[in-house]
Amino acid sequence: MNEWTQRLARLDCCAVSDAMDKLGLRDRVASGLEQRATTRRIAGRVVTYRLVPAAEAPPADPAQPPRHLGTTAVDLAQPGEVIVVEQKTGIDAGSWGGILTLGAKVKGVAGVVVDGPVRDIDEARAYDFPVYCRALTARTARGRVAELETNGTVTIGPVSVQAGDYVIADASGVAFIPAADAQRVIEAAEMIAGREAAMAKALLAGKPLPEVMGADYEHMLR
Repeated sequence: MNEWTQRLARLDCCAVSDAMDKLGLRDRVASGLEQRATTRRIAGRVVTYRLVPAAEAPPADPAQPPRHLGTTAVDLAQPGEVIVVEQKTGIDAGSWGGILTLGAKVKGVAGVVVDGPVRDIDEARAYDFPVYCRALTARTARGRVAELETNGTVTIGPVSVQAGDYVIADASGVAFIPAADAQRVIEAAEMIAGREAAMAKALLAGKPLPEVMGADYEHMLR
């Protein structure tokens, strides 16, 4: 786990979102991706894969053994990384499931973020493996959707995400940080989190709320 992942894991999605607003990095947050398996926050570098309708996938190479969607991403992922999946086909079909969850858990993957349906969520809960997704389903991917590419660019909500970017996900939302901006975003988020911690301390010490949330708070992102 590198330095930026360690520092990002100590923050929350709101502080990171505020930091990106402060730095002019707009539209980097995806909402509506719910915590489905645990209540744990996840943070780390991104490994991606993108799914398309099965009819739109290129034909399989008969000389190669079949490879189930997601297995390449799990195989490539390093401990502490997060797998991010685009399944915006509109087809009700799982883009992640129980065997992938177990494989990722064994590999040390931090969690998965899916813009689309996930199945076998009870297994993810049993393995205490964090899953953030748009919907749940029992329907298999077989014959419905197929993997087009691994570690290409994916779109999650309104956000374009590349392999090697950073992500932080909690109950408030999912924020994606371009790899080139990781240092300045994380440093700004740490500053914001520190100021909010000082505000909470002042409230607990009896300082009036309007005074605590005055001009300094309103101008914090300038």
